[in-house]
Amino acid sequence: MTGLWLSVWNAPSAAPPPPRRVWRDWVLVALLAVLAVVEGILRTDLSQPMLAVIPLLAVVPTVLWRRTRPLLMLVIVFVVTVPTDVLLPDSTLYTSLFVTVIIYALFRWGSGRDLVIASAILLASLGLFFVRGSGLDDLVGGFALLLTVSLLGIAFRYRAGSQQRRLDRIRMLEREHLARDLHDTVAHHVSAIAIRAQAGLAVAERDPRAAQNALGVIEVEAAKTLSELRSMVRVLRQGETAELAPSPRLGDIEQLAGSRPDGATVTVKVAGDDAGIPPPVAAAVFRLAQESVTNALRHARHVTRVDVLVEADEGGVRLSVVNDGDVAASQAPGFGIIGMMERAALLGGTCQAGPAPGGGWTVTAVLPRVGWAP
Repeated sequence: MTGLWLSVWNAPSAAPPPPRRVWRDWVLVALLAVLAVVEGILRTDLSQPMLAVIPLLAVVPTVLWRRTRPLLMLVIVFVVTVPTDVLLPDSTLYTSLFVTVIIYALFRWGSGRDLVIASAILLASLGLFFVRGSGLDDLVGGFALLLTVSLLGIAFRYRAGSQQRRLDRIRMLEREHLARDLHDTVAHHVSAIAIRAQAGLAVAERDPRAAQNALGVIEVEAAKTLSELRSMVRVLRQGETAELAPSPRLGDIEQLAGSRPDGATVTVKVAGDDAGIPPPVAAAVFRLAQESVTNALRHARHVTRVDVLVEADEGGVRLSVVNDGDVAASQAPGFGIIGMMERAALLGGTCQAGPAPGGGWTVTAVLPRVGWAP
């Protein structure tokens, strides 16, 4: 039990971080202030309307910081409003229920320490109002309200955390795949260097010129290797042995063309000058095209055609994959598309997906010739 409490106490704040303050927060502040004033004017059962409205107006702005400082905001609200509620029980405004917004934010984004302290404060406040003379039905109703709001915040916190973990896993897998492609490329260059070095040593005594040519090849291969190693820096990878299979090239994208059993046709066109495209960039374009075609055939409805266009120039490579299928009702990017965006970003490029202007779905990606890993 002690270990459980310690784990809760030391739990970090929820991930991802809370969203920034937006215009709706200011609208909420203004609305709460107006409601408090109107309630103070219209309600005839308040013994001291001014003493009820003024403290509430003072703490209404706390909703602006409810996501970033939820525990502090909750403490401020209780310190300012509880004395009035205790001394003047018949001057409590219904608008004070806005504190549930802060409670929700606390259980949604607060740290484990904040949750423990806030729970103690909330239980103490319920006990205080019970001692003050509130009925058992009011106590049960208040506890049920606080419990519902707290559980709602925890539920959304867990849901967001689960989705964040899935996104992190996708990013890690994309980094691992990219690192494998880079590893294979570097291994190819190193193998060429080793072979040339052995050949140069074998003929050095009887043919110095051949040995000199071997050194030139080694210099070129070493320069390419260093370039690929610079791209590999900071790319995370799981500790497992890489498969030394050849990395896909731009020309391999043509293998995706053809008719499928369900009647869909995939067309592929590779245009432009692909000479000098770094292997990691070529492999990434192949993976993006492959994933886009797979998603179109698997998820698009009534798709009959998928067009893949790859254009290479001096600046980099542009990929466009368009299908004529029906667009799903939900256009939120799936985890496959998020993984594609992550792979493109790792090489300093971009990847976007969305409905095509003439109907269907389109995926576009732009990658520079020189890959970059953040």
